[in-house]
Amino acid sequence: MFVPMYIPGHWEIIVVVFAIVLLFGGRKIPEMMKGIGTGIREFKKGVRDDDSDKTISEDTEKTTKPES
Repeated sequence: MFVPMYIPGHWEIIVVVFAIVLLFGGRKIPEMMKGIGTGIREFKKGVRDDDSDKTISEDTEKTTKPES
C-alpha cells in the first residue's frame, strides 16, 4: 500500500526555523552551516578521488595484461 509523503507547509517551516534559532542562537547557525558545507565538500572530493582511483587502476590493468 502506498502512503504519500507529508510535505510541510509554510507555517511548519517557520516554526522549525524559529525553534532552531532559539536552540542554537543566531551566532552559532553560520558556524554550523560552514561546518556542513565543509563536510559536503570533503565528501564530494572523496567520492571524486575514489572514482579517479578506479579509472586509474582500470587503465593500469589494461596496460599490464598480456594480449593473447
